Amino acid sequence: MATIKPLGQRVLVKRLDAETMSAGGIVLPDTAQEKPQEAEVVSLGTGGKDDNGNDIVFSVKAGDKVLISKYGGTDVKVNGEDLLIISESDILGVLVA
Repeated sequence: MATIKPLGQRVLVKRLDAETMSAGGIVLPDTAQEKPQEAEVVSLGTGGKDDNGNDIVFSVKAGDKVLISKYGGTDVKVNGEDLLIISESDILGVLVA
């Protein structure tokens, strides 16, 4: 079973399911659905260093639900599961329940 450990300040996320029904109650086919912007953090990269040599701390952790930029990152498939590798800067915010 292959797994991916992102490098640097990258984050591995899994997009959450897209809405299949419009606000008016119309069922949307797959081709009409937008890419979901909500995702769950699967794993974090190895981190990085700032200009002074200090460790850069990630602002998210595995399991966090986040809002990501619509077209950022690289799609990858691992063990039949569609995942996305993005830069931490492509994470727009953490969803708070």
